[in-house]
Amino acid sequence: MAKKKVVNIEPETPFHTFTVDQTAEHYSTNTLEGLTSQEADDRLKIYGINELQGNGGVKWYKVLWRQIANALVVILLIATILAFATKDFAEGGVILFIIIMNAGIGFWQEYNAEQTMEALRNMSSPTAKVIRDEIRTTIPNNQAVPGDIMIFEDGDVIGADCRLFEVFNLETDEALLTGESLPVQKNLELIEQPEQPLGDRLNMVFASTTVVKGRAKGIVTSTGMKTQIGKIATTLMEVDTNEATPLQKRLNKMAYFIFAAAIVLVIIVFAVHSFKYSNEVAIYAISVAIAIIPEGLVAVVTLTMAFGVRRMAEVKAIVRRLSSLESLGAVTNICSDKTGTLTQSKMVAVRMWLPSDGFYRITGTGFVPEGDVFRQGEIEGSESLQEEQIPTGSGSDHYLRALEAASLCNMAELRRSAHPESNGEWLAIGDPTEIALQVLAYKAGLAKPDLIDQGFKLIAEFPFDSSVKRMSVLYQGPTTEEGPGDHFIFMKGATERVIGCCTYWRDGDIERSLTGEKGNEREAFEEIMVEKMNILAEKGLRVLTLAYRRFEPPPDVDLVHGLDRAVIESEMVFLGLVGIYDPPRAESRPAVLKCYDAGIRVHMLTGDHPSTAAAIAKEVAIIPEDCEVKGNPLIMTAGQFDAMSDEEIDNLVELPRVVARCSPDTKVKMIAALHRRDLFATMTGDGVNDSPSLKAANVGIAMGQSGSDVAKQAADIVLTDDNFATIVQAVAEGRRIFANIQKFIQHLMSANVAEIVVLIVGLAFKDNDNNAVFPMSPVEILFLNLITSSPPAMGLGLEPASEKNMREPPRSAKQGLFSPEVVMDTFVYGFVMGGLSFACFLITIFVFNDGNMGHECNATYSDACDGVFRARATCYASLTFLLLAHAINCRALRESGWTPKNLATLKYNKMLWISVVVGVIMVFPVIYIPGLNTNVFKHSGISYEWGLVFASLVLFIAFAELYKFIKRRAMKPLSIQSDADAELERMRTFMSQTDSMDVSKQ
Repeated sequence: MAKKKVVNIEPETPFHTFTVDQTAEHYSTNTLEGLTSQEADDRLKIYGINELQGNGGVKWYKVLWRQIANALVVILLIATILAFATKDFAEGGVILFIIIMNAGIGFWQEYNAEQTMEALRNMSSPTAKVIRDEIRTTIPNNQAVPGDIMIFEDGDVIGADCRLFEVFNLETDEALLTGESLPVQKNLELIEQPEQPLGDRLNMVFASTTVVKGRAKGIVTSTGMKTQIGKIATTLMEVDTNEATPLQKRLNKMAYFIFAAAIVLVIIVFAVHSFKYSNEVAIYAISVAIAIIPEGLVAVVTLTMAFGVRRMAEVKAIVRRLSSLESLGAVTNICSDKTGTLTQSKMVAVRMWLPSDGFYRITGTGFVPEGDVFRQGEIEGSESLQEEQIPTGSGSDHYLRALEAASLCNMAELRRSAHPESNGEWLAIGDPTEIALQVLAYKAGLAKPDLIDQGFKLIAEFPFDSSVKRMSVLYQGPTTEEGPGDHFIFMKGATERVIGCCTYWRDGDIERSLTGEKGNEREAFEEIMVEKMNILAEKGLRVLTLAYRRFEPPPDVDLVHGLDRAVIESEMVFLGLVGIYDPPRAESRPAVLKCYDAGIRVHMLTGDHPSTAAAIAKEVAIIPEDCEVKGNPLIMTAGQFDAMSDEEIDNLVELPRVVARCSPDTKVKMIAALHRRDLFATMTGDGVNDSPSLKAANVGIAMGQSGSDVAKQAADIVLTDDNFATIVQAVAEGRRIFANIQKFIQHLMSANVAEIVVLIVGLAFKDNDNNAVFPMSPVEILFLNLITSSPPAMGLGLEPASEKNMREPPRSAKQGLFSPEVVMDTFVYGFVMGGLSFACFLITIFVFNDGNMGHECNATYSDACDGVFRARATCYASLTFLLLAHAINCRALRESGWTPKNLATLKYNKMLWISVVVGVIMVFPVIYIPGLNTNVFKHSGISYEWGLVFASLVLFIAFAELYKFIKRRAMKPLSIQSDADAELERMRTFMSQTDSMDVSKQ
């Protein structure tokens, strides 16, 4: 079709009155090839992105308000007012500058972080399946443009208004637009009335409505605010991003506690001075209040979380809910699908078995329909030496009928690219399993397009559903000289679901009954069939069963909409089995072993046959390679698991590692069983029916490529590559984030404890006027909290994962940030740093300056105050160096931070080591610049006092190393003593000890 210049269509254009060709011509598109990437980019500039305006986003003024509407700013403003009231303009100006600087830095960090997370949330918002450059691809929904060819399937949220041109059993939920509670069945019939109500425009689908049933293709006619949903300015896909995460809730509680503690400390200060108000007492009280508040905490948390979300996106895990970042570190069990997650989802049909012909072998790889079919006959688990090649388009009638079923009971499309630069490469659109069957049909010479050209006509379709695990179609055969062609029903699906619909089996040209006079025909046949199925399944092949029957349409029945599925899918004729190989991903086995190292157990919940599931599970180390399938307590079918009561499941020594023939309800039951054992589980899912299990799991993970929009909405995390290894990487990242939050909170709070120790103990020392002497000035405290302590804390938030990150057991889900060990460390280190710093202050005063406290040394410098100002500088320098050393110390709770090996790893955390170096350098101008030192910071230059500073630093490092050594000896080790090999051996031992339980019987 020739391409025309794109014309901007008015939003009121009644496309429901346009034919498909008129609509395609209007937007210069092609229903087979779609738009090119360049055309799509050009149209995006013309029509704009496909999203609603005014539906949220990051508001700069809200972010700014959060920076100034908090207890910290209130306390600092009071300090500023007091400083100006006492005409201490230098100190007041510095505090005001710090308020503005802190708000500015916080605003910049949080605004950028919010924009980053907003962008990532948009990545996880509903996607659209379109045809671009002649191939089916998935794009962010906001990139869809008028003229795109959009594909809809069961469970999709429609991303734009579209004129339908291909429909099969399509029903949509349009309650959002029309208020109609029942699904609307769509068709392709032209509508002549331009003013037809929305609910009656049956050849159109509308943005934000949901596909309830069926599938379709359409031409995008309107996007963004020009859609019908855009006219009423609302959206179904809005996600609540303002919910407080558990971390935020804990920090809010901590803020209340700190504010209350600040009030108590202020009261203590006034109580020591007999509640006599003076400017000196007020400023000292404000200093204490400032000291207890970790001013940089919000900024550091924001930066760490934003960095974590960005890191997760880099490993192809899009975070939809921030709470999942914290939850990942507590995961004890991962429940994963098989197809596409543990395997490559690059399926190829490699074996067939037909009752009359025996086994067939098919060559070729991928979806290039090049390969040969060889008849092997009957084999017993080994390759036949005598093979007969089947010429294309020939073979027994039984063989040809089976290939017809594989070809016609199939929605996949296979064709050569028409693009001049593609060299005629083959393109496939559809489900990987159906593509594999379609490629098989092409190799055998029974391609679906050829059969359609011969006269096969699709009448009705009953799509695959995870609850029935089968699909069937009704076709009318080619017209003959004797009249219209016969009707055929073709079926494919899981063996146990298809064989239950069969009352006959094909034996060459004969259809033999499964319900004969002997009464055991079905049992005898199923025994043979299961034996052959196991031969295929034990090779790791996914086994599908094909069936068919001739159908006599009942009179006066609408064959398109009036057929009962239960009636249609009965009295079928068994044709044979197809074995499809889906190789495991190369990274799956190392990822599973890594889980075992981290104390995480992996469960595979799949729709495949037990033997197939077990074969793949062995390859990826979910179960030992030498274990048997039959009677294995680690392998169950959904039928076995679902039949057990909660009490019986709870009495199992261990939950199954492989659940085959799994249904959505089985997934929910597995999550409930894990929760009753106080375990913390993730669950993967991609279908509409997976939403309950995704919501029930502690962390729901949806597949970004194969997942439905409904599943993505229910999930906490979306994998853009559908890869199991990405889940493990996400868990590792979650552990790293939680550990780093603990590190920087311990660092910041230790600093606050140290400052409080100095200031509260300092109340005991009075000057000649009986006023308390500040061991540190308010500006020094603010400088320590914001300039000295906060940058290293940010560096700790960006700390790379330790070597033991995935060698430690999952933390308890009930364990908050403030574990007993963290709280203990915070106070121990805080008291030691505060004690050493105050010791420097006292030694300088009483040893080097004869205990002279001077007169009004809190306000101005004089010769009488020289000793106090030097002592204050010594205390400040000492605490600065201790805080910077403590940042290195906080890199590990128990491991030494000062060995050459650990110091060498600082190069991987540029933010931390740069902040430490800059923090050290900043001490000298603050102490030695004239005017700045005495008028603003209330200290003066020092000389021999540096000996005290370095002595306190050496003592602190020695204490920290001794303290960690004692903890390593006295406390329970964190790292796991076993590894992946030990976990596999433990499973073997468990299986050998559980011979009394036979789970092979349903």
